[in-house]
Order: sequence, then structure tokens, then C-alpha cells
Amino acid sequence: MKELSFPFTEEKIRALQVGDEVAITGTVFTGRDAVHKYLHDGGRLPSGVNLRNGILYHCGPVVIKDAQGQWNCTAAGPTTSIREEPYQWEVIRDLGLRGVIGKGGMGDKTLEACKQHGCVYLHAVGGAAQVLAECIKRVRNVYMMEQFGAPEAIWEFEVEHFPAVVTMDANGHSLHKEVFAASREELEKYL
Repeated sequence: MKELSFPFTEEKIRALQVGDEVAITGTVFTGRDAVHKYLHDGGRLPSGVNLRNGILYHCGPVVIKDAQGQWNCTAAGPTTSIREEPYQWEVIRDLGLRGVIGKGGMGDKTLEACKQHGCVYLHAVGGAAQVLAECIKRVRNVYMMEQFGAPEAIWEFEVEHFPAVVTMDANGHSLHKEVFAASREELEKYL
């Protein structure tokens, strides 16, 4: 497993290959459907959210406040990423993302943006929301809660050894496309 720690530089990202297992340490922001559409429609991120050279996690976490008023994340599983395909390439290009975490993969526009701008798509394990939440050491902040509600808000997490697999790299390779092609080849044998 490769350590991927902040700062998430273009050099570190371009060195990653499809199939690499990584353990992410640093700041990760969440962003789902509402955030992507908002940005696509010309919305601006709050001043505390800096995605340049950052990682965006497609996640609607379960977060609760403790008796001291501190946020604690109890579940942080990935959301299906393909819903963000119409917008993701713009977010990578315009905001300088270096990584996107989700599940299920993304399409050709995102793959091309990863190649052009030095970004990777990282697959997190679905169904492991509580295990992944254990990697969130601190909830630093929440943004746009009033506008979007808790699952769609932008959460700022401090993560340590968050596990993911590179399934789309900055060199134009996509494990998702390879699996699809191999599956199609097998299916055609039976048609």
C-alpha cells in the first residue's frame, strides 16, 4: 500500500497507476450532487473550502454532535460517482482537484480531465461506511449545511490512512473501462 499524504502534488498523483492501493492522510472535503450542480451553475465555494491540490470525496456522511458540540463522523461510505459525470471534469479543471474518491467509476470526460490536469479517481469500498469513518480523525468544519442539508453539505475531514484503490489514473488508464471490455468480450462468446 502506498502512502498518499498532504500535500497532494501533481507529481505524487501522476506517479500513481491503476491498481495502486493507497492510504490517504490529510484533508478531504465531501461533495455530492448538490455541490457539483451548484458549481456547474456558477456557484462559488465558501472561503474555507480550498479544493486546489485537494481530494473530493463523493460521500454523504452520517455525522452527529457530541455533548461538547463537536461533530463526529459515524459512517462515511462512498456514493455512486457516475451521477457526477456531467460536472466532474469541470470541477477538476476549474478547481485544480488532484483526487476524487467514490465508488463505481466515472466516464470518459472525467478520465480525460484526470489525464489533462493531473488527477486520479480513487475507489473506496462500498458497504464499509463504519470502517471508513474510523479513518476520519476529526471533522474540521461543515459548509453549506443550511443550503443543502447534512448529506449534501461540504464536510471537511482530517483523515488518516484512508484506504482506496486507484481505478482511473492521470495517464489515461481506467480499470472500469478494462473490466467493461473484458466483460463484453466474455458476453459475446454466449451470444
